[in-house]
Amino acid sequence: MALSLSCCTSLYIHNQVRLSNHVNIKNNLKIVKNLVHSAGVPSIAIPPQESLQKGNWVKLICGASFEDVVDIRNLSLVYTLAGVDCIDCAADASVVSAVNEGIEAAMNIVPIRRPWVMISVNDDEDLHFRKAAFDPLDCPLDCSRPCEAVCPANAIVLNKGDSLEGGVINERCYGCGRCLPVCPYDKINAVTYLRDAVTTAQLVRRNDVDAIEIHTNGRQTDSFEEFWSGMGDSVSNLRLVAISVPDVGKATTTVMNTMFSIMRPNLSCYNLWQLDGRPMSGDIGRGATREVLAFAVHLAATEDRPPGFLQLAGGTNAQTVKGLKEHGLFQTRRNPDDGILTGEISNSCNSLIGGIAYGGYARKIVGRILRSMQSQHGLAYIEDCPAYLSEALREALALVGSVKCYVHPGIHQE
Repeated sequence: MALSLSCCTSLYIHNQVRLSNHVNIKNNLKIVKNLVHSAGVPSIAIPPQESLQKGNWVKLICGASFEDVVDIRNLSLVYTLAGVDCIDCAADASVVSAVNEGIEAAMNIVPIRRPWVMISVNDDEDLHFRKAAFDPLDCPLDCSRPCEAVCPANAIVLNKGDSLEGGVINERCYGCGRCLPVCPYDKINAVTYLRDAVTTAQLVRRNDVDAIEIHTNGRQTDSFEEFWSGMGDSVSNLRLVAISVPDVGKATTTVMNTMFSIMRPNLSCYNLWQLDGRPMSGDIGRGATREVLAFAVHLAATEDRPPGFLQLAGGTNAQTVKGLKEHGLFQTRRNPDDGILTGEISNSCNSLIGGIAYGGYARKIVGRILRSMQSQHGLAYIEDCPAYLSEALREALALVGSVKCYVHPGIHQE
């Protein structure tokens, strides 16, 4: 009897602690809700296609090779609350599910417009589709392990014992390549891969994928045509098709027009051209965004480019909006009659630049908060740690708000 009573008492205390924690979390989430509402996110969060037309579209790039589902879920939750229009992720079923779970969790905190979910694929070898690989047993014990120090994703962990153990955490590696040149023994390799059209088509037919981005090398279109053909009628399920193109000089618009002619017969949704200025470098510094700005200036002034929205990526960071403003391209519309730049906003035509995609930089500013949370709470859901969620949301609101033009005294704007 005493034992039974003791068990009941213990269970009662346990349930009371759980209830108390739930109440504390619920109360602390009010701060998160107030942040979202005071920034004006729900009132500004228009349908994604309208954001493209207005020129204030924002996409979060989780990373075409980044497959850490816990981080991806938490990043998706934070940036959904911040009002992004699209979340771009690896073409992997578990990753897509993690993105959608994060979105749903955010919408349970604040009723907000759902961003589109985009998967990234490639038609040929591409920097975004690779992983670092090496055998830690081949590493000398006295190695200073510079690879571990430079990895922005904390994807390399080496433990010293009788030999070095650990190596690359495959799902965390997104192929930035920073570790390759710093290895003093040249032990690290880049393993590249292709996303096949059949598997991609299966993902696209899911009801929780809205868009696809195809990375292409911009030099020839045979592989693009083969991939597009392999997608078959699955493209009819999409709201948006994006093509990520590098700047290859005068040939850029020629290649873009050829790809558009390939897509056009069965393209039944919006299309977008992602101007990939300096891939995998959004977290390097102030100079990282110059190449994509130059690319945008060039294409915005080009008359023979194919239809479709233009969006910046590759080197985008906190300086990108400032650069667009300096070049007269931020939320600026083209006069359809004379083709010159004009500062007048008109509903009769789209913005010259539809918006901005943030990748490495967006992940970095929130990722350091996720790392701090995990050091204290392990692999936690960020909404269960409202203090960290508030901190992460402030960072995300400042970045997204620079494009969306949020106004809030607690959010730093450039």
